[in-house]
Amino acid sequence: MTLLALDGLTVHRGPCPVVDGVSLTIGQGELVGLIGPNGAGKTTLMRAALGLLPHRGESSLARLSPRERARAAAWMPQMREIAWPVSVERLVTLGRLPHLGARRATDADRAAVARALEWMDLAAFAGRPATELSGGEQARVLIARALAQEAPLLMADEPVAGLDPAHQIATMALFRRLSEAGKGALVSLHDLGLAARHCTRLVLLHHGRLVAEGPPEAVLTEGNLRDVFGVRGWFGATEHGPVFQPLELAS
Repeated sequence: MTLLALDGLTVHRGPCPVVDGVSLTIGQGELVGLIGPNGAGKTTLMRAALGLLPHRGESSLARLSPRERARAAAWMPQMREIAWPVSVERLVTLGRLPHLGARRATDADRAAVARALEWMDLAAFAGRPATELSGGEQARVLIARALAQEAPLLMADEPVAGLDPAHQIATMALFRRLSEAGKGALVSLHDLGLAARHCTRLVLLHHGRLVAEGPPEAVLTEGNLRDVFGVRGWFGATEHGPVFQPLELAS
């Protein structure tokens, strides 16, 4: 089942296209890593796909009403600021709003919140004001809020940025497990090692254009690393799984 379909998605900033004619689909069972250098158009593409920016072309999500869209896709933006001193549990419960409407939270809603807190290693923080947590802990709270939404598709913009290594790995492994269980995810990443290890497919943007798409080993090629990122790297299939390591600037 297709969870997101983009056809010729284009976003202009002034006369220049920031996203230029991108077409792709995300289906159930996929954890898709959206990669590219700073300014490649990753955030703009995701926001336009959700109907949050004016665009040309088609996005299956942008055609939906706001309520339908919130049930179809959970969105975690790059900005992490938590402004109100509400409890962690209450903030994560906001992820249930697309399902609540005018009704009160049910046992199913509370169970979804509890699962999200447990997944993100936050159960012990449930009663604490979210504003008292560290930056990395607040990031995990916002991931938990998106997970509590229980939408078929998760869209997250640099969700593991600022997390310690253990929580980076745990978060990406969780996204992979959820995808394998039938959900889908589109996640923008700068850590190519995490992308290579956990993503089923990579989408490489450069100057707003889709320049490569496919399994990690087919995208993280010597030519793409040189031409898009300006680096050399090493990609290996090891007994521990796929491993990618940037090595040096390309000469």
